[in-house]
Amino acid sequence: MTDIVRIKTALISVSDKTGLIEFARALEAHGTKILSTGGSAKALREAGIPVTEVSEHTGFPEILDGRVKTLVPQVHGGILGRRSVPEHVAEMHAHNIAPIDLVAVNLYPFEATVAKGAPFEACIENIDIGGPAMIRSAAKNHESVAVLTEPAHYAQVLAELAEHGGTTLGTRRALAAAAYARTAAYDAAISGWFAAQNGTAYPARVSFAGEKKQELRYGENPHQTAAFYTTSPARLGVATATQAQGKELSYNNYNDTDAAFECVSEFDAPTVVIVKHANPCGVASAASTAQAWDAALACDPVSAFGGIVALNRLLDEETAAKIATIFTEVIIAPEATEAAKALLAKKKNLRLLTTGGVPDPLDAALTFKSLSGGFLVQTRDAGRVTAADLQVVTERAPTPAEIDDMLFAFRVGKHVKSNAIVYAKNQATLGVGAGQMNRVDSARIAAWRGKAANLDFTGCAVASDAFFPFADGLEAAIAAGASSVIQPGGSIRDNEVIEAANKAGIAMVFTNMRHFRH
Repeated sequence: MTDIVRIKTALISVSDKTGLIEFARALEAHGTKILSTGGSAKALREAGIPVTEVSEHTGFPEILDGRVKTLVPQVHGGILGRRSVPEHVAEMHAHNIAPIDLVAVNLYPFEATVAKGAPFEACIENIDIGGPAMIRSAAKNHESVAVLTEPAHYAQVLAELAEHGGTTLGTRRALAAAAYARTAAYDAAISGWFAAQNGTAYPARVSFAGEKKQELRYGENPHQTAAFYTTSPARLGVATATQAQGKELSYNNYNDTDAAFECVSEFDAPTVVIVKHANPCGVASAASTAQAWDAALACDPVSAFGGIVALNRLLDEETAAKIATIFTEVIIAPEATEAAKALLAKKKNLRLLTTGGVPDPLDAALTFKSLSGGFLVQTRDAGRVTAADLQVVTERAPTPAEIDDMLFAFRVGKHVKSNAIVYAKNQATLGVGAGQMNRVDSARIAAWRGKAANLDFTGCAVASDAFFPFADGLEAAIAAGASSVIQPGGSIRDNEVIEAANKAGIAMVFTNMRHFRH
């Protein structure tokens, strides 16, 4: 092969020292001269590996508390000089600049520093300048230089050294692409943090970065390709979960599991959520997760088949045994007992995920949705309605039990695709109507589903994610058996809807907050 580059000189400066000693020792065995800085040089010396300090190599000391140590011509000229261009070679020789064939740099831990809640000045000092400059220089000159930005790259380079005596062009190009992705993600983290520090929710330019967690077998449909990326810091949930068993999660599994876990996190009491196609088809809170499962399943046992189950409590053996009686794609819970894991292990295709906790439903982090040629950005729907927020608009005020069921239904409705209608009684859903083009159809479908399951709607609460534009949707809910209604209000026909409620003798409250979910 004619594109092999021998590694005569390597520059190593890493904050993550995983695998550093083994890597450097292997380079030494190949006759590589190692340049290094600070903590990396100290670690290498202590391991008995010959190392030359960069300041010794350049003849220029580290200055400004270490802010300037590699930003000198002897470093960047050695990285950027093109060996195939005679003029570059001559200039390097004239200025006593030695070529550098490998750059192993990972950056100051800015993201980790921010995640720890460090003060402003500490975050500023963890913004790496020399590191990104060396990485980008090496990536630009990948014709002659290999750039390694994480310990996972060491093995590939060492394998090529063993086989070819140097690095191949294909590997150097792949490493260069990874290098630019790393510096782009680093800069995205810094710019996002700075915008937040300045109180700028939506800056003129915004960047998002993700790290590939899994390449998926296919996307939403088999003819589509897909991968799952995590952001930093990752929100507690499906992105941070540990998979205890089962085959790989699919694109739809990830999407539905996230929807289920986000919904179940809304509730304080032991709660079970069953999701199908990103919509809750059964939700219940009870004294135990086993009781909550029974009530959630009763809402729509047909849709629950092949669904996703989320719990906001430890998964115990009793609840696991109940869930295992029907085909379930994924179970996600904060933790699971060993007995529950052993029982579910018999279901080879069932995926069990544990997260260590539930996400904060009031977290107002940004979310985004792709469009052709762009994307929409907004804060998460962290809105929450309490009893104190309710405005009674009917002649009859709701009872305390009705208020509890209304709030429960409204909280579920927040996680149902619009137009959303949710019937509930005794902290359990009776029927869910999702994603219809008009609200009256959602009300009818939700009632039909619950009655098909032989559930008693008498005296139930009904929640609408947005206002009733006409009285017909409310009248369908009243016909189903609802005695109390919770809705945002705000329609030009509110008076007509209130009049229909008073005529039926039911209680209705306005929330003045809607929960559209498209």
